[in-house]
Amino acid sequence: MPKEFSRGQRVAEQVRRELAELIRLEVKDPRVGFITLTDVELTPDYAHAKVFFTSMTGQEGLDEILRGLRRASSFLRRELGRRVRIHTLPELHFVYDPSVETGNRISALIDKAIESDRHYADDAGEEGAEKPESDTPDPSR
Repeated sequence: MPKEFSRGQRVAEQVRRELAELIRLEVKDPRVGFITLTDVELTPDYAHAKVFFTSMTGQEGLDEILRGLRRASSFLRRELGRRVRIHTLPELHFVYDPSVETGNRISALIDKAIESDRHYADDAGEEGAEKPESDTPDPSR
């Protein structure tokens, strides 16, 4: 059965898509380049939008990126008003989203643990071949 989406979720997704396009094509500030919008959370009255983003450079230069986004926010809000028809144009609040970095770090830890287990299993297999037979009596004798 298809999942139902509320109007607020649909509007938030439309805002995210439009902002991503505006940032990519219209914002000329070099500080804002190489970011990805991951999510938008709207308040129920659409007065405020929390815009979550991640950067290709990680947390390097995060302060500069935030300054660039804040400087462009009035332009983005105005252009958003031309593209999305809603009764209240949200004030944009940009928030860094570390989930991509966290996911990469966890993935690297998992890969390291798997490699460690393989190495341990290989060592245990070699030791098992060198060991003499066990001390338990063989029932066939």
